[in-house]
Amino acid sequence: MRKVYLVGAGPGDLELITVKGLRLIREADVILYDRLVNPDLLKEARLDAELVYCGKKPDAHTMTQDMINHLLVKFANQGKTVVRLKGGDPFIFGRGGEEAEVLVQKHIPFEIVPGITAGSAVPAYAGIPLTHRGLSTSVAFIAGVTKKGEDLDAYWSKYAGIDTLCIYMGVKNLPLICAQLIKHGKSPDMPAALIRWGTTEKQETAVGTLGNLSKKAAGLRNPSLLIIGEVVKLREELKWFEQLSAASACTG
Repeated sequence: MRKVYLVGAGPGDLELITVKGLRLIREADVILYDRLVNPDLLKEARLDAELVYCGKKPDAHTMTQDMINHLLVKFANQGKTVVRLKGGDPFIFGRGGEEAEVLVQKHIPFEIVPGITAGSAVPAYAGIPLTHRGLSTSVAFIAGVTKKGEDLDAYWSKYAGIDTLCIYMGVKNLPLICAQLIKHGKSPDMPAALIRWGTTEKQETAVGTLGNLSKKAAGLRNPSLLIIGEVVKLREELKWFEQLSAASACTG
């Protein structure tokens, strides 16, 4: 059937794929998948399904977005059922909206299958609630990279009054982000955490403040998620996943 499904694969843990997303992976003729998709999900595909890697690392793309758009249209016009499998959720920093616009322009039927975004799952696995009575009633999902030439003061100042900041793609600019938020009113003592490979067995978490996180998280690289807010203080009590992983390691 000529149709494209933009499917969120979830944040990394294999079991966090939706029921519908898993069904579509099993039915697809073609799967175009991203770098952060759990590779074990691809084992659920049909043996005759065509798997196309479209992964992107910072400053190193396997193929351009235009090439990906072209392939979606090409395979759909061949009458195939196409799954565009994206880490997290297609509509949260996944460029799913851009791909959907292309499909509309080409009159190709499509569906959006939401996924669990890293912004909610990763802090949960690190024991950090995004909202908590008395600590946080507002959350923002933010891109940690800006367009070339963008006014950084204008960009970061609008987030200084939000209780919890969840920042994607923030590793490279971590010192700048912390400095900007302090400049625009956040306390240098505001708790902050950087979480790498969240929801997976490789999960690592560095905890500090806006004033010192850049040093404390110096060893962490992408893929990582930055959480800033008073809610980070709850991690010490609620860090269930790393304790579970440690217990599993001890018992073999």
